[in-house]
Amino acid sequence: MKYFLAALAVAFPVTAQAESYPNATSIVSIGGPVTEVIYALGAGHRIVARDTTSHFPSEVEALPDVGYMRQLSAEGVLSVSPDLIVTRDTAGPPETLDQLRAASVPLVEIHDGFTKESVLNTVDNIGEALGKQDAAATLHKQIEDAFGALETDIAQQKTTSRVLFILSNQGGRLNVAGRNTGADGIITLAGGENVMGAAYEGYKIISDEALIEAAPDVVLMMTGREDHAGRKEEILALPSLAHSPAALNGSFVTIDPAALGFGPRTAQFARTLNAALAPKPIATKAQ
Repeated sequence: MKYFLAALAVAFPVTAQAESYPNATSIVSIGGPVTEVIYALGAGHRIVARDTTSHFPSEVEALPDVGYMRQLSAEGVLSVSPDLIVTRDTAGPPETLDQLRAASVPLVEIHDGFTKESVLNTVDNIGEALGKQDAAATLHKQIEDAFGALETDIAQQKTTSRVLFILSNQGGRLNVAGRNTGADGIITLAGGENVMGAAYEGYKIISDEALIEAAPDVVLMMTGREDHAGRKEEILALPSLAHSPAALNGSFVTIDPAALGFGPRTAQFARTLNAALAPKPIATKAQ
């Protein structure tokens, strides 16, 4: 029997297709970029609940909140009686996702990545899941064109700014972005170089010695969150940064936290950051 089935598989190969739920009208959207894409596809009216990271567009905040995407409970998600759950694959905890997969509600997981390709794939996959393929094709091209224009501009630039992204300042101990992070991704798309990109993966509190050696041209932080509201003067005056090119030139840039999520506005965020990273002449301190 197994040989017969194998022969069938060869004669009639199975083509994998993404699952589509065009009739879903009670969607739980988990992850800010997921929610943004659903709205950008003209399907925002089909969302009945969202997670805490979903803030854009502003009308989404009027919807029920099922909790932080990495601290979800299956009961909370299912309490709004969804007929489809669309989530980033980094949501959790793992046992909650296992429970949701075992439930009778369809679950579509969108890969969490930090590249142009991941943004375009997110649009395509959500468009397929919602039965909005035509709208997704249009949005895909708009985003692709925006990235293309940005890449053309960057290719003409003669210098590359070396950027230090600080997630938080804990009494002078800085939690800094390495590779495979949203910060690293947006810096790269904006034509910059993450000074800690080659050193480690994820976010890490690093030593003063490493910061001094890094000598960034620009310090980058997020806006809009109290625990990331370190003032420019305080950060650039830290002994580990005080003699860096960033401090000498007052090069301190802030960015919307949504820029680290890699949704449909990513090219726009990258272009804004690219302009902010424009190099300045090195200043010298008076003796």
